[in-house]
Order: sequence, then C-alpha cells, then structure tokens
Amino acid sequence: MLTVGLTGGIAAGKSLAATRLEELGAVVIDADMLAREVVEPGTMGLRAVAKEFGAGIVNDDDGGLDRAALGALVFGSSEKRERLNRIIHPLVRALALERTLAAPRDAVVVQDIPLLVETGQGNRFHLVVVVDAPDEQRITRMTGVRGMSAEDAGARIAAQTDRATRNAAADVVLDNSSGPDDLFDAVDTLWAERLAPFNANLLTAKPADRAGGPVLTGPLSAWPAEAGRLADRLLRIDERVLRVDHIGSTAVPYLAAKDVIDLQLTVASLEDADALDNALAGAGFPRLPGIWRDDPKPAHPDPSEWGKRLHCNADPGRPVNLHVRVLNSPGWRYALSFRDWLRAAPGMTAAYLAEKQRCAGLHAQDARTAGYAACKEAWFTEFADPRLSRWIADTGWMAPRD
Repeated sequence: MLTVGLTGGIAAGKSLAATRLEELGAVVIDADMLAREVVEPGTMGLRAVAKEFGAGIVNDDDGGLDRAALGALVFGSSEKRERLNRIIHPLVRALALERTLAAPRDAVVVQDIPLLVETGQGNRFHLVVVVDAPDEQRITRMTGVRGMSAEDAGARIAAQTDRATRNAAADVVLDNSSGPDDLFDAVDTLWAERLAPFNANLLTAKPADRAGGPVLTGPLSAWPAEAGRLADRLLRIDERVLRVDHIGSTAVPYLAAKDVIDLQLTVASLEDADALDNALAGAGFPRLPGIWRDDPKPAHPDPSEWGKRLHCNADPGRPVNLHVRVLNSPGWRYALSFRDWLRAAPGMTAAYLAEKQRCAGLHAQDARTAGYAACKEAWFTEFADPRLSRWIADTGWMAPRD
C-alpha cells in the first residue's frame, strides 16, 4: 500500500487534485471531513472541545458544534487555536489511520491534509505532494469564487505556512497556476509515471528499474533536502534504526554526481539489519538479494568486518542506494570519513570529480553503472585511501555521534 500526503495552501487547488486522484483509483481520506466527524454530537471530541471552550460552543437544539461560535473564539488567537488543535489533531490522525488500515492492501491511499506541513506529518507518508499557486491567484479565487474580501483572503493565507516552506517539504510540487485542465494533466502524469508503479513495486518488494550508464549531473541544490526527507522517514520505522546519514557524492557540495542519493542506515548488528528487511521494504526500500561487502581498505584487511546490506528505492521518481551498516564498523566509518574529507578538502573534491568524469566518459554507452564503479577502484586504492588516512590522523577526525 502506497501512502501519499496531499497538501497545499488555501485555494491552491488541493481539492481538485484529490478529486482527480480519486477518479484514477486512489482511496482519498479527507482530513477536513474527519475533523468534522470527530466532533459530531455525542462524540468524545465534542465533549473535550466543550470542556475546553465552554458549553456555549454547543447548539441547544441538536447538540452539535456551533462552528461560528467556536470560530469567533479561536480565529484571532494563536494560543486558542493551538489548544483546539491539541484536541482535534490526535483524534483526526487516529481516525485516518483506522481508515488507512481498512483500505485494500493494493490501494494508493491519499490523505488530504491542509496543515500537513505545519503539523510536521510529512515523514508519515511514502510521498508528499503539494499543490501550489501564486498568492495573488489564490486571493483572486477566494474573492471571486468564495466571495471573501481581499482582507479576509490575505489573512487566511497568512495564517498558513508560506509557499517556500510548504514546497520545500514536498517530494512533488504540482503547479496550479494555469487552471484545472493543466492540473489534471499533471496529476494524470504523476499517477501513471510515479504513484502506480511505486505502489506496484511496494506490493512485490521490487526495486524500481534503473537502467543506463553513468550520467553525471549537478551538483543539484535539492539533494540535501531530499536526503533529509528520506532520512526522516527511515528514522521512524523502527527503534533499531540508530541513525541515517547522507553519504556519497550527492552529500558533497560542488561535486557533480549520478542523480542517485546514497544513504547510510546505522544498526547495532547485521542481525538487526536482517530483521529490518520487511520494514524497509514497506517504507519503499526493498533489499537487493545476496550478501554485500564493501571492498576492504588497506588499514582493515579483514573482509568479514566489511559486511553490509544493500537496499534500493521502489520509487521510480527518486533513485536511492541505502547502505545498512553496523555502528563503528570499518565500512561505516569509511563512508562518513570519505564524505567529510571531501567536504573539507576542495582539492580532493576536484581530483575525485576528474576521476569520475574520466570513468563516466569511458563507460557512457554501458547498460549499467558497474563498469563505471569498477573503473574508479584503482583511484580509491592508490590515490585516495592513503591521503584520507593521513587526513584522519592529522585532523583527529571522529565519526558523528548524534
């Protein structure tokens, strides 16, 4: 089951996108509807709100919530809104989880959440999709379609997070500045090219196809943020995940790389690594078969110390290599020290880039990247490793602790 968090600023077009996703086959769970459901007459939610804000927010005739009275109390006060949210949000999340678990196993479940970013829920989903439009267009929609005053429309926008912050939390941003037809086309493309195949890969624990030789790009400014979002999702899946670090070339500023994010997931033992297989596959990172070992470096000749588990992305829209290594093992330390060395030594970054470009040119026509990786091994062994060892000794480099 693929889970998608859908959000967007007021009048950006989120509801249109949700409608289209439902037409395509998604199970849509609307947080606004759930928020109404959890305060229906006789519910625990309504009793809690009445206790917090007084019996005057309950209608005498039907025992339902007087939304106008509650709105008048909380709209102008961030402190009162927060008190209300502390009651409503846990109830909505619990009901959303219940509806998600009730959906078919092969469903794409889309949770439509207006305040997804503001409430920090992005790491609960395989993907976050944001529907975006310029503030001026949103104000025009609110005044023209909803009959609001420009002042009220501006206040509603100001009460939410800004566009830049919301878009930075997204795996996918759908532009709704042109109108519904273009938005529907973008949703259709997203469904066909990413959501449906991602879900199919999840159901079969299959990595996304990744064909083609080495193509260097960037450096791309989006890489660190993308790695951060992925790490946040992985950190919450199981207490045996001790930490997740962005490693490899995409973690080094100013270094061109293949558009593949490398992450290192830290565990206490390889037994823990194996026990996490199902959880990682469910999170979108199925394991590649076989026993994987990093090549031992000269200072650590024992191959048994270099075992790891390798997982890759099920998401066709974001290539990822997930290296699962044991805390303080030689391979774990090497990945972190090599990254930190390149970050601290621009000359070495330039030397590595030259080698990458040389090998990419030699293997540009390859069907896979194995030849490119093998091409660089001599550079690591003969050039990089001795210099890295000296840098570690000279600087007293220590692996990160938190």
